[in-house]
Amino acid sequence: MLRNKYNGELRLENVGEKVSLVGWVSTRRNLGAIEFIDLRDNTGIVQLTVLDSNTVPDVRSEYVIHVTGTVAKKDVPNKKIPTGDIEVIVDTLEVINKSETTPFIIADKTDALEDTRLTYRYLDLRRPCMLNNLRTRAKIVKITHEYLDENRFLEIETPILNLATPEGARDYIVPSRLHHGSFYALPQSPQLFKQLLMIGGVERYYQIAKCFRDEDLRADRQPEFTQIDVETSFLNQEEVLTLAEGMLKRYFKEIVNYDIQLPLRRMDFWEAMDRFGSDKPDTRYGLELHDITDIMKKCDFEGFKTVNYVKCLVIPGKGKETSRKKMDELQLEANKFHIKPLMNMKVENGALAGSFTKFLSEEIKAELISALDLKEDDLVLFCSQNNRRWIDFGLGAIRTKFAKELGLIKPNTYDLLWIINFPMFEKVEETGLYSAEHHPFTRPRDEDLKYLDEDPEKVLAYAYDIVINGYEAGGGTMRIYDHDTQWKIFNLLGLSDEDVARKFGWFVDAFKYGVPPHAGFALGLERLTMILCGTDNIRDVMAFPKNLQAVDPMSKAPGATSEEALEAVGIKIREE
Repeated sequence: MLRNKYNGELRLENVGEKVSLVGWVSTRRNLGAIEFIDLRDNTGIVQLTVLDSNTVPDVRSEYVIHVTGTVAKKDVPNKKIPTGDIEVIVDTLEVINKSETTPFIIADKTDALEDTRLTYRYLDLRRPCMLNNLRTRAKIVKITHEYLDENRFLEIETPILNLATPEGARDYIVPSRLHHGSFYALPQSPQLFKQLLMIGGVERYYQIAKCFRDEDLRADRQPEFTQIDVETSFLNQEEVLTLAEGMLKRYFKEIVNYDIQLPLRRMDFWEAMDRFGSDKPDTRYGLELHDITDIMKKCDFEGFKTVNYVKCLVIPGKGKETSRKKMDELQLEANKFHIKPLMNMKVENGALAGSFTKFLSEEIKAELISALDLKEDDLVLFCSQNNRRWIDFGLGAIRTKFAKELGLIKPNTYDLLWIINFPMFEKVEETGLYSAEHHPFTRPRDEDLKYLDEDPEKVLAYAYDIVINGYEAGGGTMRIYDHDTQWKIFNLLGLSDEDVARKFGWFVDAFKYGVPPHAGFALGLERLTMILCGTDNIRDVMAFPKNLQAVDPMSKAPGATSEEALEAVGIKIREE
């Protein structure tokens, strides 16, 4: 037997026991006659004490070894590790396998570049923090199975090789060997299939579903990711949210011992946008946006006479230290949202100061100071726009930037809320056409059905996103379940009967056969794990992720394939 105990589980109650341990050498300290070795397995580290270093073979970092010995109480405990009260006095030590010098230190704190860590991911995974992240992820999956099984849900797998359907991102496509010129698409979500399961009478479905989206990456995105995917029949929106909240409560209690108070807050989409500049607001801190349109339209600046919105953000105590260089940096952020220019004023000696104040009367200055409750040295950032979303998103991005700089976000705190009543449509500025805010199968609110013909932008949807600490951790919608409404939505999205038949014909045909009211939601497994592990990088909670260029530095995927493989599926690479 190589092992009768796990290293990280040894405690004072094991003193006097004979143990057989295995693992990797984390550190080695040779003090001459006596030698200390920290031995690591996937449960943690234990200190080995070799009383006579001449009796054991030479070992180095990351050697795999087997030891036998006796657990003893330490004279001077190490409070930094769970096993710090004990040590193992070594009787025998055997080298199972040697290791070359690793390209970076195998420890929680490392200065290795991320691409280096990803190139040697199998070494990176030995770091205790990485193993803990994977353990947390596995625990979330375990809780999911338990909770949904208790609530009479049936776990069902849906196809990976699908027909492409528009869901907001580019598809990954797979050529067919048997049908040259035809392609499968990897699923962006199991959306249509889970709705068909409801039509099929399943009523309560769930799946730990792999999803694929070919989109630009960032810290909380990956080209392949996992959803905790849920669909139900005959529940209303409040019942669906209550179901999801029960699952979230269990995650937080069992994983981080945090009691979330139910029911969670509900906030309308436009309230979130107008106050926080985001449809996934972090409300653990203030820095709320202010609408000063009515005040600024009274000033002498002609640029404000014809715009729909003038809004501002007040940054306390940042007036003096905000340099021209800093404003140029903020302008670059604002440019992403078509905001030009981003203007500023500050409070000096109890009065508003700055180049723009020449356009303001004393009455308007006093009105701004009162309305915004301005204090000495406050910085006021303001801008104008005709597009409500752009001005909110632009100032919201700057709000988040300052919150991090000012240290306004308290660590180890959690902020959960539902964003509800999303707009059904967004008008595309360039074309004047409508696009679906969520997807084409989202159900409009009953009270807004009358606007579908006369003013679609007024239509709000039975849609809901769960926001945790400023991340969209998941969301869902009530689904359209009658043929006429579904067809009307398709038409508003500019889809002809031929488009619908080609893209969704197999799906909408099912609407002829008694569709139940149904709804669902999905939680992003990686994002949820990321939040509960306290990291802001999704790659930290995946075993083998891609980098920001969608490349795996370890396997070098994606890569070229053979001419034979391409010929088999009828593809020829065109030279640029």
